[in-house]
Amino acid sequence: MKKIVLLVAFCLSIGNVFAQDADKLRDEGDAALKAKNYPEAVAKYGEYLKLTEYKDTVRIFNCGFSANQAKMYEEAAKYFDMAVKYNYNLDDSYTGEAMAYRNLNKTEEFVSTVEAGLKALPGNANLEKLLYSYCIKQGQAAQKKGDIEGAEALYKNVLIASNKKYQEGALYSLGAMLYNQGATTLQKVTPLATTEPDKYKAEKAKADEQLKEAKGYLDKALELNPNNANVKKLVDAIAATLQ
Repeated sequence: MKKIVLLVAFCLSIGNVFAQDADKLRDEGDAALKAKNYPEAVAKYGEYLKLTEYKDTVRIFNCGFSANQAKMYEEAAKYFDMAVKYNYNLDDSYTGEAMAYRNLNKTEEFVSTVEAGLKALPGNANLEKLLYSYCIKQGQAAQKKGDIEGAEALYKNVLIASNKKYQEGALYSLGAMLYNQGATTLQKVTPLATTEPDKYKAEKAKADEQLKEAKGYLDKALELNPNNANVKKLVDAIAATLQ
């Protein structure tokens, strides 16, 4: 019986030491965060959360925040995703995770995170702003490289936002890009009208389809904002070309 009592006492002492170690790491993480020593905060919180089986939602969020500040974006995404799963501070947790993926240039994960965030928080201004700025910037970069398909996909991602100005901007980007494609094609093949009429006819048909698709996006942009002068100019130019 004496041995059993001693064993229980030993186990209790180990538990107390464990709790003290965890509390110390938590407090050191809090102190590092307050001092803006973000790498140290990530390290201390990481050890603390591992010891406590990732049950402290406040420190999970704090660890994600600190990781973003320390440019440890993989860690930030991981901890913010935990916070989301705990349904903790969803606005900032989804935003923090999306920012981490943006900074990692992981487009698929970024868009998936924003999309999930907007389902949970419809119309969230932070997420929609992130979506617009990232996808338009990346879409323009893809377009500049000649990756029209990639640019189109990026611009279309913006259309899940509820913000009408963002939708208008994405629709204009889509319409202008396809207009340029069609106009460039026509410019290239026009000299063939007399020398190679069959080839000209086939290429012109492709250009006309591009222009019609462009007009579809631009018409939707005008529905959102009938006073958009840039959109009107392109619509008029397409109408004149397709006559």
